[in-house]
Amino acid sequence: MPQTITHISLYRLDVPLKEPFVISLGPIETVQNVVVSIHTTEGLTGWGECSPFATINGETADTCLVVGRLLAQALKGRDALDIGSSITAMDKTIWANSSIKSAFDMALHDIAAQAAGLPLYRFLGGEANKELFTDMTVSIGPAQKMAADALRFQQAGFTVVKVKLGGVPVEDVVRIKAIRAAVGPTFPLRIDANQGWPDVETALDVLQQLTPLNIQHCEEPIPRWQYQHLPRLSAASPIPIMADESCCGPHDAERLIGIQACPLLNVKLGKAGGLRKAAQIVQLAAGARMGMQVGGFMESRLGMTAAAHLALTSPFIRYCDFDTPLMFAADPVLEGIRYEAGGRVVVPGQPGLGAAPDPGFLQEVTKI
Repeated sequence: MPQTITHISLYRLDVPLKEPFVISLGPIETVQNVVVSIHTTEGLTGWGECSPFATINGETADTCLVVGRLLAQALKGRDALDIGSSITAMDKTIWANSSIKSAFDMALHDIAAQAAGLPLYRFLGGEANKELFTDMTVSIGPAQKMAADALRFQQAGFTVVKVKLGGVPVEDVVRIKAIRAAVGPTFPLRIDANQGWPDVETALDVLQQLTPLNIQHCEEPIPRWQYQHLPRLSAASPIPIMADESCCGPHDAERLIGIQACPLLNVKLGKAGGLRKAAQIVQLAAGARMGMQVGGFMESRLGMTAAAHLALTSPFIRYCDFDTPLMFAADPVLEGIRYEAGGRVVVPGQPGLGAAPDPGFLQEVTKI
């Protein structure tokens, strides 16, 4: 039975963080997200969320609200279960804008999975056959502050810490040495430069200096437009390279796989344009036997719940980066993923996404 879209609502979700989160592209003090709800003639409601990131996908909460109006007009009256047709309609309406499109895509998948009576991971072809553990991220700052944060996360029970780098190279080395001294020689560490090192030579110099410090992998060490140099860097780097900002949609993934750019990809719904295109990236990477991480931007537990469902769809998805909701000063979401000891993430098993915003919270925000 068709699920005809009757109306769509957009909400601006502003939530302060417990403390500023700093990466090489700049600091974040308040999350500025957009939530989408899609309603159908059969009484189903689908929820989606995006966390626009101006320096990565060129969107802000304000642009998402403007473009969201256009997308809502394009989808109203369509069958929500025909997700492919809706994605085509959105792409024909406006180019790019992957962040706000991902929120619409998420809401459509929520409806379709509810209609099918399946939890979202099963609707996507996945199984609850593995445990998910998130890292906890140390933002960039003075070395001793970063070391103290890493130690605090370790003592809180997290089993892996991700460290933001991408500043002055010599200072980045000092930062990791301080962190390694604080957490011990074997505790798992990952690093993320967020394009912060200017070229292959600089990145390789830093990575070689960090080799004795037992680093799992390094995300996006060089500017995204230098992706053609990733094969050379990956071949020479003693630390595995993960493409992030240089891998947005399926076309990017296909290009990186074709040039054998690196062994790992970071998949994010807000980069890909939603679950449908993210799943295409997963399929491409799995076909090339590449490892993957599923992560996000600054989504609440609403958006991160969708990411966690995706993480259950392939054995090649080995890493999870779902920690940003733990940085929020308030939790605006009901149900959804649950965080347990060690950073374990439990995915809801009811039909659909299994998460929704707190209605009381939505009463206090801008609505269109």
